[in-house]
Parts: sequence; C-alpha cells; structure tokens
Amino acid sequence: MVERVLARRDRPDSAFFLGRGKVDEVRALAERTHADTVMFDVALSPVQQRNLESELKVAVLDRTSLILAIFAQRAKSREGKLQVELAQLEHLSTRLVRGWTHLERQRGGLGKTGGPGEKQIELDRRQIVHRVKLLRERLRTLHKQRRTQRRARARRDVFNVSLVGYTNAGKSTLFNALTRADAYAADQLFATLDTTSRRCFIEGAGEVVLSDTVGFVRGLPHSLVAAFKSTLEEAVEADLLLHVVDASAATRDAQIEEVDRVLEEIGAGEVPRLLVFNKIDALDREPTVEHDPYGTIRAVFVSAATGVGLEKLRDALAQRLLPMRDLGTPTAESMARVGATA
Repeated sequence: MVERVLARRDRPDSAFFLGRGKVDEVRALAERTHADTVMFDVALSPVQQRNLESELKVAVLDRTSLILAIFAQRAKSREGKLQVELAQLEHLSTRLVRGWTHLERQRGGLGKTGGPGEKQIELDRRQIVHRVKLLRERLRTLHKQRRTQRRARARRDVFNVSLVGYTNAGKSTLFNALTRADAYAADQLFATLDTTSRRCFIEGAGEVVLSDTVGFVRGLPHSLVAAFKSTLEEAVEADLLLHVVDASAATRDAQIEEVDRVLEEIGAGEVPRLLVFNKIDALDREPTVEHDPYGTIRAVFVSAATGVGLEKLRDALAQRLLPMRDLGTPTAESMARVGATA
C-alpha cells in the first residue's frame, strides 16, 4: 500500500460511494504516486466500480474482489479451486465489464444480409451461466463424497471437533500441534482454504477427528460463504467447535463477533463451542483457563507456536466431550472398537 485515504459520510454516494471532492483527491493522489490500482475497503456496487474506474483512470478493486483474488491464490485442492471459481463467476455475473477477453465477438445472420449477432455481454453472460451450472454439479458430487465420509465417521462413533476462527488466528498451527500433522501454516490471510481432518487421542475422551477449516473475515462475501457451504458443513456437523482467537489482536472482540455471525449464517450457531485464545506468547501471558458460572470451561489461553497451555486445552476438550459420551454418543465400547481397527 502506497497511500491511504479516509472518508466519512453519513451514507454512500450512489454513483461513486465517495463524494466528488474525495474522488478528486484520490485521483490526484493516484496520479502523483503513479498508482495502477485503487483498493476500496468496502463492497462497491457494479455502477460505483465502473464510475470510479472511469473517473480515476485506474483499476478499482473493492473488498470483495480482493478477498476473491486472495482465495484464488491460496486454493490448492480440486474442491477449493472449484469453490473459488464459482464465487468469482457469481461475483463477475453482477458486473460484466468485458473482462473475458478470450471470448471473441461473434456475428450471426443468414448470408450477406444477416444482421449483427449476439453482443459480447450476452456471450459473456451465457458462458458464465453455463460454467456456473457445471461447477455446481461438480461441487454437488464432491459434497456427496464428503457427506459419505462424515457418515462413515459417525458409524464409528468418533467425536468430531472443528477449528473455526478469524483468518490468521493460528488455527492451522494449533491443528498441527494437537494432531502432529504437517498442514500448511503461515502468517498470512486465508492460508487454509481446504478442510483437513486428522485423528488424535484425547485422554478421557478417546479418539477425536479434528478438522481445520477456512478462516473468516469481516465482510466475508456471501457468495464465498455459499460456495464454501460443503466445506463449512464440517463446522455445522461438529460435536464441538474450537473457536480460535488471536489473543494479541487489538480487535479480537470484533473478530469474535464476526465469527459468531458467520457461524449463525451457516447454521452452526447452536453447536457447542470452546474459546481458545491463541498467541499468548505475544502478550507474555501465562496459560490459564476460564470457567462459566456452572464450572464448565469456556475459554483456554494457549500458544500453539510454543506449545504452552496445550495440556490445559486437552483437559478442557475432555471435560466438554465427556458429557456427550455419558449421553451415549459415542460409547466407550465403540471407541474401543475404533482403537482396535486404527
């Protein structure tokens, strides 16, 4: 980022989002710094984006476009790539701006007297609709496979625990620490797009399937939530959610609220959850446990990077999962069967 401009308005301008004065200020700044892209940390309407590009004479990206671009870079698995492409196309369909340069302009008609054929925008729209339909069919197939895998785990009566949280909260690092896996973890936004599941043993609870899921972010585009529905169902179907929070983040309370909002949106609002405040090494804080008024552990403070507090987290997992076992899911007998076949 070269320069940053802040603007305050009672309501967005319908044509430019910003007022005319701010648009002139941004244009002058872009010219002075030789910027080739202007990024808006809000979601712009198609009309606003088009008008701004016309006025600023540079490419304009809004928050949604940037998130989609990052997701496209991070996607590695076949399912992840399909989900990102679907979200990109659904976003593009609302603002066809002749971005599909590989589509040639066609002309139809009969003989020499034929009139002009389909316009480029009509071709673009038809191509997008066809591709979206194909992507949805492929994702439905993968969704069925994922459901089959979940049913197989359910038949083995294994607890399912999903890691959720704001992006870059340290979910993948914690996942690796608990399962001794080598899932990709990095200090960057959306390092994990593809759900990874591993089995681990929790003393007092037995075998547990732990799943690492995509991180959330403020203003997560609805198209992305919809496209990643099958992936996010790991959270919906979980017996317990580990809500990982960056304890060192200045905006951690807002991040917790945003994650809670997305969980409600995908239908996981009623799933039991345990708060895990990660990165306490950055705060020079000791690992601690917080209880609710009934004595149940509601939060654990750990450092996934150093391993401090992980034993307290395992104890908290056992405490939260044991009542589920007492209710009959899973049973000790079935857990012993899993251990015998593992």
